[in-house]
Amino acid sequence: MLRLIAAMCLAALVATACSSVRESSPERTATEQLLISTAIDRAADKLNLEIPPGTRVFLDAGGLEGPDARYAASVVKDRILRSGAHIALLRNEADAVVELRAGALSIDDGQTLVGVPNFDVPIPLAGPMAFPEVPFYKQKERKGVAKLAATSYWVSDGRLIDSTGPQFGYSHEREDSFIMFSWRRSDLPEESEPGLFDPW
Repeated sequence: MLRLIAAMCLAALVATACSSVRESSPERTATEQLLISTAIDRAADKLNLEIPPGTRVFLDAGGLEGPDARYAASVVKDRILRSGAHIALLRNEADAVVELRAGALSIDDGQTLVGVPNFDVPIPLAGPMAFPEVPFYKQKERKGVAKLAATSYWVSDGRLIDSTGPQFGYSHEREDSFIMFSWRRSDLPEESEPGLFDPW
């Protein structure tokens, strides 16, 4: 019996040693990126610049900053192309310039807790001990926010073609939990994920 127990312990140790997997944590979660990019998509859909079809357009996105700036510029470029204009790679090859600016490309977080929040309990000679959160009801909400605006003008004389004014896009995700139950609501576009045995 002792030999059997020892063999099982040894097998468990070997299995643990062989199943070690290195994991990395990105700076931002996929959900955070989806919230911001979805808000950008919705704001860009409202940028209705009246540019004559066939116009060669240079997109000036130099005023955009942040990790989502390139995505915002690409979305607006796609919208320009779908409107019938052409993209010029250089400013001096363009008939018109579209200046893109962003007032917000970020996320707002909100949380409501009914219960006991986490706190530190001082322990003599040992320092503080963290007491975990005890939620009765908890609500977490995140909102993606994008504020985009664009101005277009002719390269030849700088005359205004069109200006959109600020356009807003939002996306939402909310998670509620009640004791041991939780549910999630979101307006993010969804696509069915592959099952356990489905091909990637």
